Amino acid sequence: MKKIITIIGDSQLKDTDQAYQLALTLGKTLIDHQYRIMTGGLGGVQLAVCQGAKQSKHYLEGDTIAILPSFDKQDANAYSDIVIPTGLDLARNIINVSSDAVIVMGGKAGTLSEIASAWSLYKLIIAFTQIPGWGSDLAGKKVDNRKRYETIPEDQIYPVQDSQTVIALLAKYIPLYNKAHHGIKWRQ
Repeated sequence: MKKIITIIGDSQLKDTDQAYQLALTLGKTLIDHQYRIMTGGLGGVQLAVCQGAKQSKHYLEGDTIAILPSFDKQDANAYSDIVIPTGLDLARNIINVSSDAVIVMGGKAGTLSEIASAWSLYKLIIAFTQIPGWGSDLAGKKVDNRKRYETIPEDQIYPVQDSQTVIALLAKYIPLYNKAHHGIKWRQ
């Protein structure tokens, strides 16, 4: 079964931006390596990675999944195969990061909420360092001081600059980032 990788980040990128080109390459590279892509289904990074996915010779229908904030399927970018209109607005962010790993490409406050949710859900998080926003701000850091994994002392938001490093980190860490969130508890 293919692993699902969520890509989050700047929704306002233009197709002439360097970050857009990085996202295109990332989408293609992920599909080339037999991953499936999940995004918020809108523009910017979300559009670019889905567009890049369809450039892969390994692309199959269903490889791009859109978790929309609205109820309207028409809001999805043209490169999304499976469109899930949640009607949850910002609350859909936690669904969007319920995947095998999360990759951050820039981003503003909405992306920050997704990063915090992914961290709380024990997800592997990888962030591009050269794209301005919360991804680069948090790359190489922990979101808080909790020890999420005893067996992964280097647990952090892993910094990257290219798609090949992303692939190497996914191969190394997806098997290790396997803890499930079992609800918020304050008493043991």
